[in-house]
Amino acid sequence: MRTNYCGLIDSSYLGQTVTLFGWVHRRRDHGGVIFIDLRDREGLVQVVIDPDTPEAFETADRVRNEFVVRIEGRVRERLAGTTNPHLKSGGIEVLAKDIELLNSALTPPFQLDDENLSETVRLEHRVVDLRRPQMQKNLMLRYRVAMAVRRYLDDQGFVDIETPMLTKSTPEGARDYLVPSRVHHGEFFALPQSPQLFKQMLMMAGFDRYYQITKCFRDEDLRADRQPEFTQIDCETSFLTETQIRGIFEEMIRSVFRTALEVDLPDPFPVMPFEEAIRRFGSDKPDMRVTLELTEVTDVMKDVDFKVFSSPANSAGGRVAALRIPGGGELTRGEIDGYTEFVKIYGAKGLAYIKVNEVARGRDGLQSPIVKNLHDAALAAVVERTGARDGDLIFFGADKAKVVNDAMGALRAKVGHSDFGRARGLVEGEWKPLWVVDFPMFEYDDENARWSAMHHPFTSPKDGHENLLETDPGACLAKAYDMVLNGWELGGGSVRIHQESVQSKVFRALKIDADEARLKFGFLLDALQYGAPPHGGIAFGLDRIVTLMTGSESIRDVIAFPKTQRAQCLLTHAPSPVDEKQLRELHIRIR
Repeated sequence: MRTNYCGLIDSSYLGQTVTLFGWVHRRRDHGGVIFIDLRDREGLVQVVIDPDTPEAFETADRVRNEFVVRIEGRVRERLAGTTNPHLKSGGIEVLAKDIELLNSALTPPFQLDDENLSETVRLEHRVVDLRRPQMQKNLMLRYRVAMAVRRYLDDQGFVDIETPMLTKSTPEGARDYLVPSRVHHGEFFALPQSPQLFKQMLMMAGFDRYYQITKCFRDEDLRADRQPEFTQIDCETSFLTETQIRGIFEEMIRSVFRTALEVDLPDPFPVMPFEEAIRRFGSDKPDMRVTLELTEVTDVMKDVDFKVFSSPANSAGGRVAALRIPGGGELTRGEIDGYTEFVKIYGAKGLAYIKVNEVARGRDGLQSPIVKNLHDAALAAVVERTGARDGDLIFFGADKAKVVNDAMGALRAKVGHSDFGRARGLVEGEWKPLWVVDFPMFEYDDENARWSAMHHPFTSPKDGHENLLETDPGACLAKAYDMVLNGWELGGGSVRIHQESVQSKVFRALKIDADEARLKFGFLLDALQYGAPPHGGIAFGLDRIVTLMTGSESIRDVIAFPKTQRAQCLLTHAPSPVDEKQLRELHIRIR
């Protein structure tokens, strides 16, 4: 039987005999004495095998990297000058007296300490990749985060209840993953995009505090922070206000960071309306570590000769925004061109700029091809509003408001986190949380000429805004809230609609008529009429939380067996074809 994990043995075990199981991380032969670094999930310990134990020595002479072994030996101090302060076991070693080879191994496809591995190679050999110390740390931290969440919610009276994985398709959100029914010819289940409706109905059923750490599925275009299947910390409560709900889950995140990472987040978190976040930062999930802010200059560009500015300034839904970069005059033309290409990713046609050489000289102190097309009043307003000083650079975005917000918001973060930005102190602090509140209920879908729900159609309007649902949906604000940390949305939630009459108004605003509402959501509308309590909740992305905690570049580094950005599993080669017999049973023919 194993007596200890390798990485947990320290000087408190001196003189004791231990039995260890693990993988040979590295084997070294030093002039007749063999050293083995033995590894398990908790880390490494150094094992020494000398010729005085001939059977153990003969076995040690045969082992290679990644062989699986059992080692029994006595813990002793390392010789002076050979300790490793970076390991818990770095002050001791195990003098082996018995070694059992449990299994041999092929030469691994890569060295476990190789830091220059392609993600494709890592995902194809994920089992070996998961043995790497960083991946072991990531998944162990993920476990600690999940346990901290469970302990906190349990202490708060929340009950863990499972909801179905096979459910009804509701194509109001992202694209569903569909599951064909063998029993019901031509009909389909959908994998849940979230347990939203089920958790609301659990509130109506009287389970007033629910949570679930559950898989969700969305068949959508993927990015670094997206996966076709992801893990959600899903929560719902009854009889609490928006502020009270936020308070519970703000403290949950503080508790989780304190427990799992020994980090104390601010108390309380700052709160900012959606409109302010968009105006100042171009994003509803701004990275508050970056000190840069957007400046509104739409009004002063209405009568300039530069059509690139004046056209959006005079268009409904247009915006012209400036972004002052302190000391940005040092940026080279190549760097500016690089930022110009960057904003094109977000739909911007280009990136105008002005270098501020000498504020006191007015127009003559400004350097840019666009200066000649802007009158003195506009230039003066830009300098004054941005607070520009000698040596600064001012970037401009001018287009539809969404394009400007997306492009300039992303540019703000990119400049702030660049080598230039860090050297200039444009990033401050390590952890900067924020609540973004007062979201619009709806956003207009130009392509389909209709309103769509900004969060989901079950979000409650702000008190006093119910009448706007039918008269002016664009002005209606929601009891919705997102928790943001370092530019990532950690979680989003809202107070829900608990009255059938209000829910029906929302459906009408979304151009979902009574028949369609009955077909898609009849079960919800019925449940709302049997004494539904006021309720609301939130869902956190577990993958995102752990990604932020570990400093990983992608959530794939904190998921044991992730999919690629093309929604494929390179380990199992899924998705894959199935045989004709399976398709016939499901009444499916490939077109």
